[in-house]
Formats: sequence, C-alpha cells, structure tokens
Amino acid sequence: MTTASIEELFANNRTWAARMEHERPGFFTRLLAQQQPRFMWIGCSDSRVPANQIAGLEPGEVFVHRNVANVVVHTDLNCLSTVQYAVDQLRVEHLMVVGHYGCGGVRAALDGTRVGLADNWLRHVQDVRDRHRDVLEMLPAAWRYDALCELNAITQVLHLAQTTVLLDAWARGQKVTLHGWCYGLKDGLIHNLHMTVDGPQGLDVAYRAAVARVAAKRRE
Repeated sequence: MTTASIEELFANNRTWAARMEHERPGFFTRLLAQQQPRFMWIGCSDSRVPANQIAGLEPGEVFVHRNVANVVVHTDLNCLSTVQYAVDQLRVEHLMVVGHYGCGGVRAALDGTRVGLADNWLRHVQDVRDRHRDVLEMLPAAWRYDALCELNAITQVLHLAQTTVLLDAWARGQKVTLHGWCYGLKDGLIHNLHMTVDGPQGLDVAYRAAVARVAAKRRE
C-alpha cells in the first residue's frame, strides 16, 4: 500500500471539499452553523479504526475521543474533559467505548511486551489482564487476544460509568446510555459486547454478565 505524500493530502482535501460542495451545496455552511451529535465514540488511536466511516455517520454526527487501546482513566483530564463537554454541553445520548480486534496495545499488554513510554499507559490494560486472568487462562491461547480486547472495552465502560461526569448526569435525570463494542478489522463489523448501562443501578450486574459472555463465547 502506497503512503500518500503531504502534498497529496492537500490535493485530496481540495478534491474532497469540491466534491462535497458540488454534491451537497451548502454542506460546509450547515456544518459550521451547529454541532449536535447524538453519539460519542471513545476508541483506539489505530489508523484502521475511523469512527465516522465504520458507523456510517457524517461529519458532525459523532463526537470522538481516541487514545492507545481505548482506555478510560479517572486521572486522564483529556478524556474526562471531552466526555464532560459531550455530556454537559452537547447532550449526547449514547457513549460507545469501542475496542478492536488486532489492537497492538492490547497485544503488548497481553504478552508483556515493552514498547517504550506507552508501557506506562498500557499498565491500565495489564490491570484488566490481571483482573481477568482466570477467564483468559481458561481459554485456548489462540483466543486470549480477542478476549482481552473485549474485556478491555467492557472494563472501560465500567470506568466511564463511575466518572463524576456520568454520575452527575444520571443524578439530574439526563438520559445517557453507555455501550461496549469491539470492531473487527477482518470483516469491518462492530460486535456488541452487551455491556450497556443507562445509570449506576445494576452496573456491577451488567459488568459481570458481560465478562461471563466473553468467557462463554464460541469462537472460530
């Protein structure tokens, strides 16, 4: 696969902008006027996982935060500020934490591979690995990678539900639903991990049930 040059990126951008304006006159004017997404996507920084294209959404329809291995950490002010803006200002209705099979960060955490400064960040995924070591060890070795991708996304939904942003929103009666998904690079499909919560009640039950599904899942 040929990598485009910087000059080609500018050329591609001009071609795309001209095509959009030709096909949908006033597109950029309307986009400039408002931002009212219903969805927020917390995903991995991996270049193969573009939120808009995967979900079939237009610019302006999904608010996005991405980091290595789609981690939600209570001390990460970048992530929390983005979530707070999405929930409090944009009033999004659905927040999706989306992992993906084939995640390099999850692979490094699973194998204990050193990658550099990111090792400190991936410690959070190693914590997920250690927390669910019993689940992973009962699975055939070939399945553990995909299972940890799923367990990581499920756990990050749990973390998201425990943030003050979501607890405050739910306390004031705002309707916000959290979802845990995993995207397949090999088939382009989003897989529902059934970690869906719309309030703090029943959070632990939903979490345990989602983890149990990972353990019981039939894989090929």
